[in-house]
Amino acid sequence: MADGDTGDVACDHYHRYRDDIALMRELRLAAYRFSVAWPRIQPDGEGEINPRGLAFYDRLVDELLTSGISPYVTLYHWDLPQALEDRGGWTNRDTAYRFADYAQAVHDKLGDRVTDWATLNEPWVAAFLGYGNGVHAPGRRDPGEALRSAHHLLLGHGLAARRLRESGAGSIMLVVNSAPVLTPAQVNDPSAVAGEADAAAARRIHALLTRQFLDPAVYGTYPEEVLAAAERNGGTAHIQDGDLELINAPLDLIGINYYNPCVVEAGPGLPADAAWPGSEGVRFAPRRRAHHRHGLADRPRRPVPPAGPALQGLSAGRPHGHRERRGLRRRRRGRQGARRRPGGVPGRAPARGAPGHRGGRRPARIPGVVAARQLRVGRGLPAALRHRARGLRDAGADAQGQRALVQGRHRQERPVDFFYRALPSCAVMRRPTLEAVAARAGVSRATASRVVNGQTTVAPDIRDAVLRAIDELGYVPNSAARSLVTQRTDSVALVVSEPGNRVFSEDPMFSTAIRSASVELEAVNKQVVLMLVSSPKSHARVERYISGGHVDGVMLLSMHGADPLPSALSRLRVPVVSYGRPAVPVEIPFVDNDNVGGAESGVRHLVETGRRRIATIAGPQDMIAGQDRLTGYRNVLRDSDRRSIVAVGDFTRESGAIAMRQLLRDDPALDAVFVANDLMAVGALQSLRQAGRRVPDDVAVVGFDDIEAAKYTEPPLTTLRHPIAEQAAAMVRLLLNLFEGGPTAPVILPTELVVRESA
Repeated sequence: MADGDTGDVACDHYHRYRDDIALMRELRLAAYRFSVAWPRIQPDGEGEINPRGLAFYDRLVDELLTSGISPYVTLYHWDLPQALEDRGGWTNRDTAYRFADYAQAVHDKLGDRVTDWATLNEPWVAAFLGYGNGVHAPGRRDPGEALRSAHHLLLGHGLAARRLRESGAGSIMLVVNSAPVLTPAQVNDPSAVAGEADAAAARRIHALLTRQFLDPAVYGTYPEEVLAAAERNGGTAHIQDGDLELINAPLDLIGINYYNPCVVEAGPGLPADAAWPGSEGVRFAPRRRAHHRHGLADRPRRPVPPAGPALQGLSAGRPHGHRERRGLRRRRRGRQGARRRPGGVPGRAPARGAPGHRGGRRPARIPGVVAARQLRVGRGLPAALRHRARGLRDAGADAQGQRALVQGRHRQERPVDFFYRALPSCAVMRRPTLEAVAARAGVSRATASRVVNGQTTVAPDIRDAVLRAIDELGYVPNSAARSLVTQRTDSVALVVSEPGNRVFSEDPMFSTAIRSASVELEAVNKQVVLMLVSSPKSHARVERYISGGHVDGVMLLSMHGADPLPSALSRLRVPVVSYGRPAVPVEIPFVDNDNVGGAESGVRHLVETGRRRIATIAGPQDMIAGQDRLTGYRNVLRDSDRRSIVAVGDFTRESGAIAMRQLLRDDPALDAVFVANDLMAVGALQSLRQAGRRVPDDVAVVGFDDIEAAKYTEPPLTTLRHPIAEQAAAMVRLLLNLFEGGPTAPVILPTELVVRESA
């Protein structure tokens, strides 16, 4: 167990549920989604019911209803009774039938008060992280077992859904961890057209992640890609006649737990990822690999981009939003001759819901419920959901609204009420207007306007009523009145953090980034407070200053992994954006350049020009840029069946010179070197000249960053153009979006190979 953790106490919801529900009531929550622990109810997985286990949920439901909060019960959230695991767990078909019995037992106890039921939570995680790559319990690593478990989980869902329906359940939901599958080019431009090979890779991963579960549940069929993967990994004998009909039980809701996009491209010759049986020939973006998604294996907490490409195409059928909307319009018009799938739903039903009918049965109107697990996305997710709902509604879909379902995980000592205030229950969310504030306060619009503009002619009790309405509705007034109501300072801290033993501010990249960010901020009337952090004392001073409310937000430049500042700032109630993906696992939106792709293009250029023994001078491996650029180098070397030759520097000219001398000693026959930073490349050129090696005749050199000096080295340096000024401008836009509650998806900017005489 990581860090020796146990489940003995956790958030102690068992004893403190009344306090927790009081907090929910204070936050004006309309719904609470919680999971029932199967081992509490049936320790042996079958047979006798433990009355004490059910009694807790009985008390919990009563307390929720007394508080006016709707309970949403999830029956399976990955905790399987050990006795069933000893008999094979979800690889054993019998487990599906035992799950249906357990679902019946819980409904018998709570069904008189609970209307909304979810059968499974994220079956992909249970099957492929538990039985595929083994980072979840039970820790098995067998692709055939993972695929068999996925089918048996679906079978359990279908059997349980039918038992619940027969017992009078009002609403039944399947919860999946769906995400749009994008190619690298589409991360920042969803309209980009992927190449044929990359598009095929994206379609296959979309089938393995989303369609593997929604197609059987909604349509009663498996995607061809899933069947092909099963055939290659033990066969399809576990899919018995009649199974798909059982799995295709009528659904009322599809729940989507959304974390981040899945970014893939074609990777000819690559083996399948252990968590993705059937993914042969597909390369996953490093930070999007399956075992990093929750941070439960190695503890990183990745940012959750809520908008733009992130929420496009969360559908059963298609990974791209514009195609999904076109399909919705066709179904709305009732296109004649639409091919019907076995489940009776014409075409593909998106997760947000589309009108249709199921062969004479009740309408297949399946609204979506998006559960946002990490509260730091709260400022951007409401806007993204509003935009998505409007797009679907404009396309003719039955967009019935969004509901925030709270899921207890870790004890929160203070309510993050800004998140929930932005999420009205079961309504398509719109930005509150001044008229709405006036109506809530019971005053005229003119009176409300006088309050937000700071006029003193309004009686104190009226003013208090208007300010209270502003707070309750989350109304954002115009810029003239914003400082009164939101207590804005119109100041932004630009924090440069570097350890005492490694001075990065000498790098021209930093001066360009600072200058560009300052110009962008001043253009929108923001004052810039430049703060340097190089010691524990200055760290404490900066943290005190920011937590004291002296600035509206922070732009952070921190590149080294040992820096405690990103973690400290992420805990403050101040918007923070990072220049580059943070080296520590914190939930801070960031702007970065495509370090992996850039390195790949530079090394690929060396391969294509006939170089055979290509070394690299990598950057510091406690920095994300250093790690990613080394990954890009190794990707190309692996694909071209060549040996990696690696030395490591620290992004300074001196370290580049030392590393180049080491490479020449280790492999005198090398004929090219990719250097992960232009300053190190300048040092490498110096060492090559001292060793009597001609550039590029004997050794070709490629750098990274395209600093101004790269044009004037001898010979001029081939390098990757890192758009430093554009990155700083994108940081400012991201921070302004945070201020306004808009989209805060991370931004990855492309790099450009600039070929000069050194290569």
